[in-house]
Amino acid sequence: MLPRRPYRGSVRKLVLAFDVGTTYSAISYCILDPGEVPRIEPVTRYPAQEHSGGNSKIPSILYYDSNGIEDIIERAEEEGWIKLEWFVWKLHLRARNLTANHITDNDIPPLPRGKNAVEVYGDFMQYLFCCARSYIEETHPSGSNLWRSLENRIEFVLTHPNGWEGPQQKQIRLAAVLGGLIPNTEDGMARVHLLTEGEASLHYCVATILASDALSKTPMLASEDGEDDHSSPGQGVVVIDAGGGTLDLSAYSMTLSPTLIEEIAAAECRLQGSVFVTRRAHGLLQEKLSSSRFGTPDVVQQMTDIFDNTTKLRFRNPEDSSYIKFGAVRDKDPQHDIRNGQLKLSGQDVAKLSEPSISGIIEAFETQRKAAGTPITFVFFVGGFAASDWMFAKLQAYFQSLGISFSRPDNHCNKAAADGAVSHFIDHLVSFRVSRFTYGTECSVPFNPFDIEHRARQKDVFRSTSGIPALPRAFSSILTKGTRVSEQQEFSETFVIRRYNQAVCNRVEVDIMAYRGLLPTPEWMDIERSSFSVVCTVRADTSKIAEKLAPKRSIEGSTYYAMEIKVILLPGSTELKAAISWEEGGEEIRIPAEVVFR
Repeated sequence: MLPRRPYRGSVRKLVLAFDVGTTYSAISYCILDPGEVPRIEPVTRYPAQEHSGGNSKIPSILYYDSNGIEDIIERAEEEGWIKLEWFVWKLHLRARNLTANHITDNDIPPLPRGKNAVEVYGDFMQYLFCCARSYIEETHPSGSNLWRSLENRIEFVLTHPNGWEGPQQKQIRLAAVLGGLIPNTEDGMARVHLLTEGEASLHYCVATILASDALSKTPMLASEDGEDDHSSPGQGVVVIDAGGGTLDLSAYSMTLSPTLIEEIAAAECRLQGSVFVTRRAHGLLQEKLSSSRFGTPDVVQQMTDIFDNTTKLRFRNPEDSSYIKFGAVRDKDPQHDIRNGQLKLSGQDVAKLSEPSISGIIEAFETQRKAAGTPITFVFFVGGFAASDWMFAKLQAYFQSLGISFSRPDNHCNKAAADGAVSHFIDHLVSFRVSRFTYGTECSVPFNPFDIEHRARQKDVFRSTSGIPALPRAFSSILTKGTRVSEQQEFSETFVIRRYNQAVCNRVEVDIMAYRGLLPTPEWMDIERSSFSVVCTVRADTSKIAEKLAPKRSIEGSTYYAMEIKVILLPGSTELKAAISWEEGGEEIRIPAEVVFR
């Protein structure tokens, strides 16, 4: 296990981590006692879910009646309640920039009447919170007293797919409020910590795998003389978190003596998790049984569920047939390969169902391998989809052909992300992250008739507030894609805001754009317009500087006010932060800025 120091805080705290997955969810926790070495524990019992699919997991399913939520599945099915799986929520909450051509609006089942996706998410987190409370109260001595002493000092770590960005993080925070985890206050929000599933799984692998005696002695993971060697290069490590909805890949450079971990390539995310294999299987069964008496929607869905729970994970060889045992011995339809209550499927057909997911992982890995400056030598496979023997075998063959070690750690399905999320809060191992895209702002620039790019846009020239000719739709980069960023590192750009009305300068709103195209230094937003999108708006009260502005005269003689400010971004943590500053009397005056996601 990863050696940990005693907790240095002065007050006892509880850390709760929720890994809300597409098919299963998990909870891990840690009670931080001053002077004691932290120990991460999983929640292993859930009310009314004793047989939920693993000691540390619970199905990500809610049942809604006309009044609310009920976790008694038998009653829910008898009374015709609405069954809502996390697969539905994820499609409603997904990041819009993720490539998902295999999903159409018709694929997304509707939410219960009067509920939106964030409210459903909040309902499920409320249930998980109650499960955690019950488990701690029942498991620990004087558990009820323990909970009461900690309930106002709970730090929540909530995981999400690598591909989710600020808008999705905002929704998670709102769901935490709606679920009663925190109050909607600044102090309440400060107790919520968001983390990608990839980085959470990395912490799990470090704590349970990479810190083992065998790997910690691997060259480049530890210095040969046993002394700290900050100059030695790290080992390239990729963690593949294959879940029900997304495939998340994270790449790091790592040494363990001392422990130094840096992200070396932008995180990758593909919407090709195990539920999409099941969806493709449903389509295959529909087509195969379209003219059979067993091709009714209910029977096809029954077969699909059996495929999802057994056939999909047990499949190993495309040369062997696979079977779905769904009925009694008397159920037969030889023309459709049904005998003795079993449907026979071609191994080749079953293998094809996983191909888009396998290709997605390989494509994402190659993207990271090309971007990383460090050779990749270890790949770790975690998540519920990692239980697929066929998936593991195919990827193992691929990575072995590259001379890369590929492994699947124990307990990878049950609690990798949940345990890793708690470890992130305690150990905070990642010191650098990589920008996934280029941040910047749209702006206007003075027209330069000697610049070929300017002359090409001469028809767009306008008179600026100061009266000089200018061009619109220029792009000013603040942070470029692929930049290594430490948690406290700042990136800034100075802007001059000109307004005819002084009062308008009391508040600044700057749209932060993301460029997701291939150009290394985008300069104009009329090129690849679809590659630009607004990530967020940075807002700040600038009345203190506005009240001191002196009026200026434009070339044309009109009065205007000019305010020079610096927009500062802090993108190195798991959430984007911002500030605004300006010069006053030779000193920099800085104020925090609100980051509002669209």
